[in-house]
Amino acid sequence: MERVRDVSQLPKAHLHLHFTGSMRPSTVLELADKYGVRLPDALTEALVGGEPPRLRATDERGWFRFQRLYDAARSCLREPEDIQRLVREAAEEDLRDGSGWLEIQVDPTSYAPRLGGLIPALEVILDAVETTSRETGLGMRVLVAANRMKHPLDARTLARLATRYADRGVVGFGLSNDERRGMARDFDRAFGIAREAGLLSAPHGGELAGPSSVRDCLDDLGANRVGHGVRAAEDPRLMKRLADRQVTCEVCPASNVALGVYEKPEDVPLRTLFEAGVPLALGADDPLLFGSRLAAQYEIARQYHEFTDAELAEVARQSVRGSAAPEDVKTKLLAGVDDWLAS
Repeated sequence: MERVRDVSQLPKAHLHLHFTGSMRPSTVLELADKYGVRLPDALTEALVGGEPPRLRATDERGWFRFQRLYDAARSCLREPEDIQRLVREAAEEDLRDGSGWLEIQVDPTSYAPRLGGLIPALEVILDAVETTSRETGLGMRVLVAANRMKHPLDARTLARLATRYADRGVVGFGLSNDERRGMARDFDRAFGIAREAGLLSAPHGGELAGPSSVRDCLDDLGANRVGHGVRAAEDPRLMKRLADRQVTCEVCPASNVALGVYEKPEDVPLRTLFEAGVPLALGADDPLLFGSRLAAQYEIARQYHEFTDAELAEVARQSVRGSAAPEDVKTKLLAGVDDWLAS
């Protein structure tokens, strides 16, 4: 019988983690108390009880409820020191789970009103990332994400902002929120701006919407990676295209189940994608609301999809290859994966 290695010791890259959603439950509760924020009862009960709220978001009402809880948590971030705390704690959690590289995703528009504007908000975030990376040793960068629920002109503003800080820690440009709303092609000019500056294109697709939304990410937005992308498993030709182009899908198994995309962990098509040659990068998405962090996603692959340690090691390699990490960092992490497997 093969010895089971500790997945929290497996070096890996974390490419799908949202900013507010990375917070520890205890931090949200402390900040809510500090600022007198009344959190929704469902969120408070979940944070205190340690069980994630029921968030089935496959219908409009469920998605609205998810957004309401997320927005409530975000309202607790009001000062630069709150941002610094969030980034530091996110790094600590990632290091505990074996991450050697983290790309944290943020829409600075959401924090601008309390931090003095769009540019000051992004600078506060980037300063916190730079300081935390230096002090903890975790490679960290930022992916600026537009909101597809807002006007495409807002996305262009964010794309220009992202390019302005490409030498200060911004490595990619994304498009988040419900992909059932807003056409990907409406945001093509924003992504063109980002790509021209050398930023990775990493829009969400193939989560709440089907394979067509993944194709739109490829055709209209020039995606290098796809946030989620699991619904591509429903289209063999699309999977072959992803595999041939080595477009990484940032798959978040716990999130998929929590939001009702799949009923059970074993229903998430991890093995289908993996065996089709689609590069995978497992991510925690929003651990604050979904209740599990990075290493737990690898445990899902092992427990429910019978991934061997060799296969888990290959998924970790794929996460590293799909990242924006410098080549020396990638080399170090890949060597660490080999050491883990050889141990």
